Amino acid sequence: MNGLLILQVCYVILLLFVCLRVIYDTQNTTKTLAYLLLVVFVPIVGMVIYFSFGVNYRKRKMYDKKLVINEQFQNNLEAALISYSKDILNKSDASVKENKKLVNLILKENLSPLTNNNDVKLLINGERKFPEVIKALEQAKNHIHIEYYIFEDDHIGNEIVNILIKQANEGVKVRFIYDDFGSRSIRKKLVKKLKDSKIEVFPFYKIKLIALANRINYRNHRKIIVVDGHTSFVGGINVSDNYINDHTIKNKKFWRDTHLQICGPATWYLQFLFLCDWNFCAQDEVALNDSLFPRKETFDSQQDTHVQIAASGPDSDVPTILFALLQAINLAQKEVLITTPYFIPSDSIMDAILISAMSGVSVKLLVPNVSDSRLVNAAASSYYRSLLKAGVKIYKYNKGFIHAKTMVIDDEIAIVGTANMDVRSFDLNFEVNAIVYDDVVANQLKKEFYNDLLDAEPIEYEQWKNRPQYHIFLDKLARLFSPML
Repeated sequence: MNGLLILQVCYVILLLFVCLRVIYDTQNTTKTLAYLLLVVFVPIVGMVIYFSFGVNYRKRKMYDKKLVINEQFQNNLEAALISYSKDILNKSDASVKENKKLVNLILKENLSPLTNNNDVKLLINGERKFPEVIKALEQAKNHIHIEYYIFEDDHIGNEIVNILIKQANEGVKVRFIYDDFGSRSIRKKLVKKLKDSKIEVFPFYKIKLIALANRINYRNHRKIIVVDGHTSFVGGINVSDNYINDHTIKNKKFWRDTHLQICGPATWYLQFLFLCDWNFCAQDEVALNDSLFPRKETFDSQQDTHVQIAASGPDSDVPTILFALLQAINLAQKEVLITTPYFIPSDSIMDAILISAMSGVSVKLLVPNVSDSRLVNAAASSYYRSLLKAGVKIYKYNKGFIHAKTMVIDDEIAIVGTANMDVRSFDLNFEVNAIVYDDVVANQLKKEFYNDLLDAEPIEYEQWKNRPQYHIFLDKLARLFSPML
């Protein structure tokens, strides 16, 4: 057998192996067929694309969320959480009970209970968020947990780092997780500064050349701060000067974003998520105690806001955030208000929006006029004609860049989080959203949505339908790359 024949046999075996892997691993039939055609007809390129973007990490979870090893204890804990959530739901008012399908979905898939007695504060833009964050960090007595996709080595980043160092020197336990891709600017200087102050710092899923494609894909897009187990922050605002609108700086782009501050039992699940990610990064389990999960009676809440946390990522059995958004849209009777910087919806989300609009629900979508990626902008545009035809009102934000990821359902549900309405957030990244079942918070978020519309322009169906054919073709061409955007 000559060398060429051996290479041909090896090539066929490799091709067969990859095809079998695609069939076994890919759940979506359309994706399976697309990857098979790509691998067979453009083998080298196809294999690179498949192993970079097509491997189903949810099927072979990157890590296990369980914080406890004892199976019996785990079962008892799960039963207690389910009982706790159902008890709160049974005692809640009618507006919360009307959304029990959404509550039960998140409880079943995330084991995230519905919580009450939360104080929730809506924080619009970095200039509202960071003063509250700094105040909470300075008041910490026991521990500070920080986890961010982007944490920059700039003014606000250094201000927060200096507070962390000061608190650590005074005996507060500080744990810090940064995404190794999104926060690459702090890898050396700021990380060293933190470590020199005896603060534990770990990168999330450290990028290595040998697995570069997958490790760039599966990023931690969460933005979580937990202080003393009772105060937490979650939403779309990273730690960067870009998120602070300083009008004294000439030609600085306006950045519109939304975050939440939560004081109350909903912090428990954000703490749980942080500790799961910490165990994965540090390979060291944190001993659980009452300081991490304070008893409910220790909370000094002024409101009785119901909050539930939804999280998903490659470690999840199912895409919980995607399912939660689907259920929320399906529950809508009157109005759905969606804000997202990147709109590349899954087929199921697209169908849910279309069905709601065609059923008489008022659906409004707010997106940036100019995205930070032309390819993403073009791909998003390819969906607009179908939406407009179904009656969805689409608005393009002109004041600057809108980075908020929010949804309001029927003046009753407010959703704020880190997940964009795109394939990457639903399938590839670690994300977290807060679902607030409260008419006060929902109406506050609704008010902000309509304020944003004052700086936006609507897309008219007739005008959009009659765009030049080459624009339509380029948008549809960009859409083919949606799994990679």
